[in-house]
Amino acid sequence: MPKRAYHNYWVYILTNKPNGVLYIGVTGGIDDRMERHILGEGDSFSAKYKLKRLVYFEEFQFIDDAIKREKQLKNWHREWKINLIEKENPNWDDLWKPLNHE
Repeated sequence: MPKRAYHNYWVYILTNKPNGVLYIGVTGGIDDRMERHILGEGDSFSAKYKLKRLVYFEEFQFIDDAIKREKQLKNWHREWKINLIEKENPNWDDLWKPLNHE
């Protein structure tokens, strides 16, 4: 199989409601990962708190950059994370739209 020149990786933040519980993750397949979260098949933390609303994401070409950013965000204070979300998504809208849907 030929090696791809470009691959997408995402760092993302989920919640259950505005200003609710926050979950930060990294993935190489956002559609598959979001489907698992929505079905409650993600990790136990996101399933326990029903974290299904994608409120923030960043896209990266290299997994090392995505992992570095994920670790950075996880170490931030909650207030900083909320400010980051509200800067891009002030209404805490669900930003996830499957790739095969418009």
